[in-house]
Amino acid sequence: MNARVSTLLWLAAVSGGGLLAASSAHAGVFDDDEARKAVIQLRDQFNGFQATASQRIDQSSRAQLDMQNQLEGLRQEVARLRGQNEVLQNTVDTLQKQQKDYYADLDARLKKFEPQQVNVEGREGLAQPTEKPEYDAALKQFQSGDFKSAGTAFSAFAKKYPQSPYLPLAQFWLGNSLYAQRDYKGSTYVLQNMIQQFPDHAKVPDAMIAVANNQFETGQKAAAKKTLEQVVAKFPGTEGAQAASNRLKTLK
Repeated sequence: MNARVSTLLWLAAVSGGGLLAASSAHAGVFDDDEARKAVIQLRDQFNGFQATASQRIDQSSRAQLDMQNQLEGLRQEVARLRGQNEVLQNTVDTLQKQQKDYYADLDARLKKFEPQQVNVEGREGLAQPTEKPEYDAALKQFQSGDFKSAGTAFSAFAKKYPQSPYLPLAQFWLGNSLYAQRDYKGSTYVLQNMIQQFPDHAKVPDAMIAVANNQFETGQKAAAKKTLEQVVAKFPGTEGAQAASNRLKTLK
């Protein structure tokens, strides 16, 4: 009985020790698996983190590159707009200069058609741009001996420009043109009208002498003498008075 018990106890101890050893061995194997799993999990997490970080870095790099590209595009656009602005400014400056030149030229052209202040043998007045050329053309005809054409031109001038500062001269030469054509009555009428309208004009003494010549040609010797004496009395010391005095000597 005691021997059996002892045998059983030995077997139990042996069995217990084996179980304990087996349990301890199993526990050791479990710990290694967990550790491996943990290491693998950490490695996977690290790899995932690394991949995520790399992806984020790539995304950040792409975003930065995109931003740089956008900035470069904006710089180019700004440069292009500046270039366009310079071109437009140059165009505006050119147009403004052309407009200024145009109006200056237009003003100069218009002034050619505007009345100008002139002084014609002491007579001030406004004259149309066409007055002097027309007057000069008529006077040239008179000086060339074409008295008929000159008379027609001076007559037309007087009707066309009744307020002209050249009007007294036009009437004076018209009277002389008629005298040259032996129209003494017409000449006297024109010259006397000129004398009445412009009594202070420098040509009045010469006009009165011309009237005296008309009177003499028509047989009015006394009237001619009286007219010449008026010239001497009204304009003493002038060339007209001297010319009238010389003419009086021929009538005696």
